[in-house]
Amino acid sequence: MNTKSPEAFRTISEVSKDLSLPQHVLRFWETKFAQIKPIKRGGGRRYYRPEDIELLKGIKYLLYNDGYTIRGVQKVIKENGTRKILTKDSPNNFFTDNENNNIHQDEINNSSRAVSETKRKKLMHVLNDLVALKKKLNQD
Repeated sequence: MNTKSPEAFRTISEVSKDLSLPQHVLRFWETKFAQIKPIKRGGGRRYYRPEDIELLKGIKYLLYNDGYTIRGVQKVIKENGTRKILTKDSPNNFFTDNENNNIHQDEINNSSRAVSETKRKKLMHVLNDLVALKKKLNQD
């Protein structure tokens, strides 16, 4: 049970538990992403700010859900900045290559049978996976 306020700093063990990531992965990401800068106190103890945690969530999403490599996420951050990853309201799939998708956001919004946001996100993930598989098949 976490009784800290949402603005409170978190230790590496709290962040590790919240994000379901090992602590060594968080320390490794610090070496690969200069934007992750936890405050270090006496003895090297790390304290993550809320914006650090949101950035970590965005990086985790791109790596584990969208299939980006570390170099790919670095490129996304370099080209778009961290603000796009930190934005909670915009879906992260805008980083994914959707040029072959024939589904447009306006068509989804204007549909008389509106799909819930959760279902739409799941469908977009499946669609992105199918597009990626099709590209792989076409390359062989």
